[in-house]
Amino acid sequence: MSTSTSTSTSTSTGAGAGAGASPGPSPAAAMPGLLRTGVARIGVELKTFARNRQAMFFTFSLPVLFLVLFGAIFHGEIKGSGVDFRQYFVAGMMATGIFGTGFANLAIRVAMDQDDGTLKRLAGTPMPKGAYFIGKLGSVVVAAAVQSALMLTLGVALYGLRVPTDPLRLLTFVWVFLLGVMGTSLLGIAYSRIIKKARAAPAVVQPPYLVLQFISGVFFYFGSIPGFLRTTASLFPLKWMAQGLRSVFLPAAFAAREPGGAWNRPLTALILGAWVVGGFALVLLTFRWRGRSDEG
Repeated sequence: MSTSTSTSTSTSTGAGAGAGASPGPSPAAAMPGLLRTGVARIGVELKTFARNRQAMFFTFSLPVLFLVLFGAIFHGEIKGSGVDFRQYFVAGMMATGIFGTGFANLAIRVAMDQDDGTLKRLAGTPMPKGAYFIGKLGSVVVAAAVQSALMLTLGVALYGLRVPTDPLRLLTFVWVFLLGVMGTSLLGIAYSRIIKKARAAPAVVQPPYLVLQFISGVFFYFGSIPGFLRTTASLFPLKWMAQGLRSVFLPAAFAAREPGGAWNRPLTALILGAWVVGGFALVLLTFRWRGRSDEG
């Protein structure tokens, strides 16, 4: 009897200890990490973007219309360069496409998230807050890459643009693209804070976006723009993105037509990198998880 009781007690104790030793994964351990959540957010952002017909039109269709329209109106050699203006224009349109996807579209989309309470709801979930920004930036990278590929395809097919094979030029394209996407996206996130209502977002975003296109060597040869406007454009990333992409796709001899008579790749990298750092600082200073209506 005592042996049986002892055995029963031992078995019961062992079972209890086993149950206590395996409580299951803790809530913290069950939460996916920042990277995994961020990748999932990229998928969410891309699906949301694809369902927005207006955003799709302005991101993909409008630049194509501008490219074809301006290519039909303006053509011929840029004096003394041996380069057709339409080839010059393609590089500028690729730059403005990246700028528009990063700055304009993202500023509008973040303003909408602020206005409809999405940011406030996300802030109340266990989701790592950095995943929101990974989702936004990742979706911009994908959209800008698709748009750049579309512009390049049209440039090659319609205007004789050549795809570079020089490793230095290909590397230049990569860092101009990545720094341009990062800098303009962070600037767009920060700029969204001055938008009081989502319905007013396009009216607040479009003026600086359009002005910079006209003075940054996108629609017109940069050397033909008045000096004070060239100086103003040089303070912002679009001018440097356009110049960097021209150094990728235009002949080496065209460098003499650029300001300073050279491509100035190191300076381009320095300024675009400074915009990444500055944009990050602006986001830290301005971004809030609550909309303006919740602040008071």
